Amino acid sequence: QVQLVESGGGLVQAGGSLRLSCAASGRTFDGYRMGWFRQAPGKEREFVAAIIWDGVATYYADSVKGRFTISRDNAKNTVYLQMNSLKPEDTAVYYCAGGGAPWVVAATPGQYNYWGQGTQVTVSS
Repeated sequence: QVQLVESGGGLVQAGGSLRLSCAASGRTFDGYRMGWFRQAPGKEREFVAAIIWDGVATYYADSVKGRFTISRDNAKNTVYLQMNSLKPEDTAVYYCAGGGAPWVVAATPGQYNYWGQGTQVTVSS
């Protein structure tokens, strides 16, 4: 079992930056691929970014490519999401996810076994 706890959300103006963190506890963190998803009110949960177990391969949704960066520090059991040039449409609850085949990225929620509780990101115009 893996427990995931997100932090770093908040209120920021358009064009600003935030860094989300997801701390993992439980089983070996570097045995899992990790991902970030988000869900805005009235919308389905959508993929944001993913990273394989060693950080070598990453994958991004088109809507965030070039603005967001996913990374991980296996020594700290933590995955990060650096968000730059934020837009009002980035407003959502952001969720960290882990699990599944560690050597390939995944972009659908069903491919992850573990989820955090979410952290709110609000971007004002």
